[in-house]
Amino acid sequence: MADEVGHLPRGPGRILKATVWSVQGLRAAWLHESSFRLEVYLFVVLAPLGAWLGGNGVERALLIGSMLLVLAVELLNSAIEAVIERYGAEHHELAGRAKDMGSAAVFVLMMNVLLCWGLILAPRWT
Repeated sequence: MADEVGHLPRGPGRILKATVWSVQGLRAAWLHESSFRLEVYLFVVLAPLGAWLGGNGVERALLIGSMLLVLAVELLNSAIEAVIERYGAEHHELAGRAKDMGSAAVFVLMMNVLLCWGLILAPRWT
């Protein structure tokens, strides 16, 4: 949430508030977004596999980090959809375009996961 009055200095209290708001966002996504839950399940299964299959720190970071990016963009996509739904469920071309673009962003990052995993792991089996 934004500061209610101007820009307040950052300190431990403000950092704690920001953390609480972030956890609330994660909880809302978990409760209300089935796509987010599915991607978390995939992450829980694939992250340990990526840590094990990665040959060095860079490979592990790419295998696991690419999946974290999907989760982050799924959260943004869900936020876009929530804001659009806030203004009404009736069809509007721009609202539909915004939702489609958010979904496309998640799709592009899923392709990035496949590319990273494929480029890192495929040479080992050829």
